[in-house]
Amino acid sequence: MTKAKRYSPYTMLFHLINLVRNAFFFVIYLYVIMAGSESAFIKYGRMAFWIIVGLTLFSIIYKWVTHKYELDDQSFHLYKGLFSKTEQTIPFSKIKNINRHTSFLHRIFKRTSIHFEIAMTGENANIKFEVLSKTEAEQIEAHIKRATDEELDGWNHPSHDPNDEEAHPRDPAQERTIHFQPTKRDILKASATSLSFLVLIPLIGSFYFKINDLFHVEDTTEGLINKLASSWWIVAVIIIVLIVASTIFGLIRTYVKYGKYEIASDANHIYINRGVIDETAFSIAKDKVQAIEIEQSMIKRLLGLAEVKLTSAGGLRSGEEALEKNTLYPFLPVNKAYEMISDMLPSYTITTEMTRLPTKSLWLRILRPSWFWLLATGALFYFKPAIFNIEQSWIIVSAALLVYLLIARLFDFFHTRYAINDHFIQFKTGAFTTSLFVSKREKVIKAKITRNVLQKRLGLASIETTNRGNPVRHSGIDDVPVELAHLFLQWYRGREDDITVEKQPYSGETCS
Repeated sequence: MTKAKRYSPYTMLFHLINLVRNAFFFVIYLYVIMAGSESAFIKYGRMAFWIIVGLTLFSIIYKWVTHKYELDDQSFHLYKGLFSKTEQTIPFSKIKNINRHTSFLHRIFKRTSIHFEIAMTGENANIKFEVLSKTEAEQIEAHIKRATDEELDGWNHPSHDPNDEEAHPRDPAQERTIHFQPTKRDILKASATSLSFLVLIPLIGSFYFKINDLFHVEDTTEGLINKLASSWWIVAVIIIVLIVASTIFGLIRTYVKYGKYEIASDANHIYINRGVIDETAFSIAKDKVQAIEIEQSMIKRLLGLAEVKLTSAGGLRSGEEALEKNTLYPFLPVNKAYEMISDMLPSYTITTEMTRLPTKSLWLRILRPSWFWLLATGALFYFKPAIFNIEQSWIIVSAALLVYLLIARLFDFFHTRYAINDHFIQFKTGAFTTSLFVSKREKVIKAKITRNVLQKRLGLASIETTNRGNPVRHSGIDDVPVELAHLFLQWYRGREDDITVEKQPYSGETCS
């Protein structure tokens, strides 16, 4: 067991830098832009600003002094508090995902951060070391993985003796198999598919409006724009320059984000490394993967690409960051994606032989009323907007919207398929963007069947599965034959033969 110690002193420095960065615009506004103001609002605003800065500085120092941690062979022990002390114990078995992030600021000071995501809710859902040396991060991560791997080996091989490996310890890095690293061609495809080249123009527009708010340059630029627009060849040159600059910007942006991407795995974990400037290293335990999802937009289908996502039982945070971490790589070649899943998760099986919906499902989908279209048509009829000075244009808009909905339902019908075998269930749904969902029976925690009046008359039903995750993952198909729905329930009841119950070490906290 290690000795309890405080977090790195660099943590205070990083928090101080963040404080300065966040306070910068308030200083500019209060002491530069409003330098000569004598209003009470500005006067009290300056006082409140310095009070908040002082309290934040005190909080930074207080947290560093009162927060400590230590590790033993099985758990984290976290301590906090000065007068009322709290001790929290979190077993390594509760850790589902490990995420390392090295920002530009971390790289300047040769530091990194590591974040352990826990299968718990609330404030105990994660353990984060915001700043620590790379050596210490590697030691903590190796210590935890060694303990969890020995536990897994103990479950899989009860007679396994960890002392047998003391003379020849395993090096996890040497056992990793690299499955994917993007080539230059992959970066070009990613740039085209992500449409990142279109980001430059909105950025220029946003920058212009911010400058205009501060310095009121609109009158000057309006005259310049009128002069430039009067010459067709200048306009052509500007358009060409914008196209070239947008393309270069898109390629650079894609390379910075995906240029050093790497997907690897060992016996128990999947590893994702990415980032050129801000580096992120993410690992997920294979046994915590609840489901696999393969998404394809229309552009990706044309280019033969797919996005593979993993649904994890860990405490992944919501938002774009969680979405990116849960994605193996957004622009994988389809064949490579299937091959990679087979190599990394051999316990999962993806079949290409799937069953389509019956024809009566198509008629039900076409005839099912669309409340969105009815409400939109009602609004168009009430306001009757004259688009392009066409008096009856609202009828055209309503008809176009109806045609779009019918085409989407038609595509969704032809794309929707399903497959159920002894241990797996597989759904494919979607109209313009398709999603292939695969899960093992032992990972499904709930099965649900619903039927409305029309479905009962046509002998159809809707089925749905629920998997653990954050948020909980619901997947299913509408308008399947009722016979399949009954088979689906029988299939789920067989889950009792697949699952085993493990005793988890105690996780809790004590106060004194």
